[in-house]
Amino acid sequence: MLPFTRVRVVGPSMEPSVHNGDWWLVRRTASVGPGDVVLLVHPARPHAQVVKRIERREGDGWWVLGDNAGASEDSRQFGVVPAANVIGTLWWRYRHLHRGGG
Repeated sequence: MLPFTRVRVVGPSMEPSVHNGDWWLVRRTASVGPGDVVLLVHPARPHAQVVKRIERREGDGWWVLGDNAGASEDSRQFGVVPAANVIGTLWWRYRHLHRGGG
C-alpha cells in the first residue's frame, strides 16, 4: 500500500481551514492525535470518506468534529469513530480553488 493517497474535499464542514474543492495528499498513518485533521471512513456509511478534526480520545476510538459546526455532520451525530476508520492525516494541499467575489 502506498504511504499517501489523495482526497478532494467536498462541502463546507471544515471551513475556514480546509475548503470545498481543495485537493490534499493524505499521509496514511495510525498515529494521530487531538488537533489532527484526518481522512476517515464514515462510521455509519462505510462507502463514504470524510475529513474531520480529532477532538479527543474516547475509549478505542476518536471524537471528531468539523471546524464549521453549523455545516458539519460529525461525532455529535454519529458518535465515536473507531480508530481503525482513520485513514491518515491531511498532509499537503496541492490544489486550492479560490472562489473570491468581484
